[in-house]
Amino acid sequence: MLQQVNGHSSGSDAQGRESLREDLQEFLGGEVPLHQLDDLTKVNPVTLETVLRCLQARYTADTFYTNAGCTLVALNPFKPVPQLYSPELMREYHAAPQPQKLKPHIFTVGEQTYRNVRSLIEPVNQSIVVSGESGAGKTWTSRCLMKFYAVVAASPTSWESHKIAERIEQRILNSNPVMEAFGNACTLRNNNSSRFGKFIQLQLNSLLVPRDHQMTGAAIQTYLLEKTRVACQDSTERNFHIFYQICKGASADERLQWHLPEGAAFSWLPNPERTLEEDCFEVTREAMLHLGIDAPTQNNIFQALAGLLHLGNIRFADSGDEAQPCRPMDDGAVRTSALLLRLPEDPLLETLRIRTIRAGRQQQVFRKPCSQAECDTRRDCLAKLVYARLFDWLVSVINSSVCADPASWTTFIGLLDVYGFESFPHNSLEQLCINYANEKLQQHFVAHYLRAQQEEYAVEGLEWSFVNYQDNQTCLDLIEGSPISICSLINEECRLNRPSSAAQLQTRIESALAGSPCLGHNKLSPEPSFVVLHYAGSVRYHTVGLVEKNKDPIPPELTRLLQQSQDTLLKVLFPADPEEKSQEEPSGQSRAPVLTVVSKFKASLEQLLQVLQATTPHYIRCIKPNSQGRAQALHREEVLNQLEACGLVETIHISAAGFPIRVSHRTFVERYASLRRLHPRAPPDPHSPSPDEGHSASVPREALGS
Repeated sequence: MLQQVNGHSSGSDAQGRESLREDLQEFLGGEVPLHQLDDLTKVNPVTLETVLRCLQARYTADTFYTNAGCTLVALNPFKPVPQLYSPELMREYHAAPQPQKLKPHIFTVGEQTYRNVRSLIEPVNQSIVVSGESGAGKTWTSRCLMKFYAVVAASPTSWESHKIAERIEQRILNSNPVMEAFGNACTLRNNNSSRFGKFIQLQLNSLLVPRDHQMTGAAIQTYLLEKTRVACQDSTERNFHIFYQICKGASADERLQWHLPEGAAFSWLPNPERTLEEDCFEVTREAMLHLGIDAPTQNNIFQALAGLLHLGNIRFADSGDEAQPCRPMDDGAVRTSALLLRLPEDPLLETLRIRTIRAGRQQQVFRKPCSQAECDTRRDCLAKLVYARLFDWLVSVINSSVCADPASWTTFIGLLDVYGFESFPHNSLEQLCINYANEKLQQHFVAHYLRAQQEEYAVEGLEWSFVNYQDNQTCLDLIEGSPISICSLINEECRLNRPSSAAQLQTRIESALAGSPCLGHNKLSPEPSFVVLHYAGSVRYHTVGLVEKNKDPIPPELTRLLQQSQDTLLKVLFPADPEEKSQEEPSGQSRAPVLTVVSKFKASLEQLLQVLQATTPHYIRCIKPNSQGRAQALHREEVLNQLEACGLVETIHISAAGFPIRVSHRTFVERYASLRRLHPRAPPDPHSPSPDEGHSASVPREALGS
């Protein structure tokens, strides 16, 4: 006789074990049963190898979604599969009496969340956490889920409300191409990598029809735009999509107006010859129009972006004399950039080459020529400042277009699409923040499911063999812990009134945090760096320039320069405020605390986690079959590492052996109160408690099940 404990089987005698082994070999050797297993809890025994073989068989059979208990595993097909995301299929999952009995799909998760908020008994806000490495398909998954909700959450009661709902849904969908054009880029491992994080709150209204939730609006919260990419790209990567869109999609008249002649070379536009699906300018323009961004405003946006491209072509030659400013090597780039940004040419050149310093008690103003490197830094800072303000403005425009009045919606479904875990040949502050966010989300999953489920069984007194799992709290303590962590040490370097040394920062981190098992060492690295052993793999972070990025200093004269622009859009982005406090560099005792990039990112991440913890979460784990983006190719070692990192096997063990349905007694009684009428009331037992002592007395215990 076989006994099963937490998904593991054991035979009662040698013959039984041998028979089981033969059956197992036959089972695992056949591709047909493997690719038909739509839930990994049915794989037995559950090991990394058997899970991998099942996923590989399904991937070969063009089956890209597989249930893994509480999680949906999504393998990136790396090819168009239009029939898999058609409106007809969306409606099929929406109309199904039991969607979970259909083939696993992201629509199953979408429908489950939608039905949960439709519950008459204490509806709870829902969230879907879409996670995975860069290039695993998170952006596509989020996009398809938004389309799903736009299709199914439309049940208006009148023609007027139908038109309103239609307009809202279209605007929500139109936010996708705009956000991706301005916030996504082609990286080393992903042609459409999100260079920012976003949490989309889809707002539902049940006031008119209680059992029918209609989508009435949405709100988008963004996190940590990688604005550095505007002025600095790896030779194998690209800038944000929008720059390539305007260069490839502009009309002849627009090329003249924006000074973008055919074949023009721009320093900040690497690999312009590459053609991607995302290089569709007309789609972006049409979406912006639907969001209320009219043609003249669009023209201002694209003209400013062209101005940034010309700004990147400005190069400086060292004057050889510290008292003399550097000389621009191309006056044409300065002139064209000033023209497109509608800035006065001489002040633009002066601001890039000369630094203003206030010193002494009298706050005397000194003008100091910048070195060649400082000129380049100020030029890059100007471009990043304009682009970041433009991106934030676009998000606010989208929100004003799609966000519903708080009184008009009752519940929401949140979609979280964040940048995936990254490890490149050179990793700096951007990758540290991105991987920090992934660590926090992994800990949310660990705490909510792997730990909480088992603790619940222990509290209930159920017989349970504890399943071990990888807890990444130690790594989080290393990154964000108190009193000393990587974040606190980097922030402290920003507060010190001295130049930061990359080698000194490395030494401080390695000495202060030497006791952490998640801090690795790479003695062979020629550059100052430190290694963090993340849940998804080790990453080496270079300390050169890390502190300066964390400070993210903006010379006040750059802001004042942009306030002089005659462009209507830049006037909105950089309003002249006479009451605005001076941002000149303070001196001595007046030095204000520095609000660093890490501090702001950590605060926004904590707010996001608070929102997620107040919802019922659902998880979609996106898996990247290979690093080359090739269809029908699954590299076992790469997939194995991803499965191991996210704790999928432990998740399957707990899901297979656990209780799939957990309902409080009070909720059960309220939901199935009508069952009381099916059972005649038994004569009172003198030894039983009074019915007045609780609802449970009027419901037969056998109705509760196990």
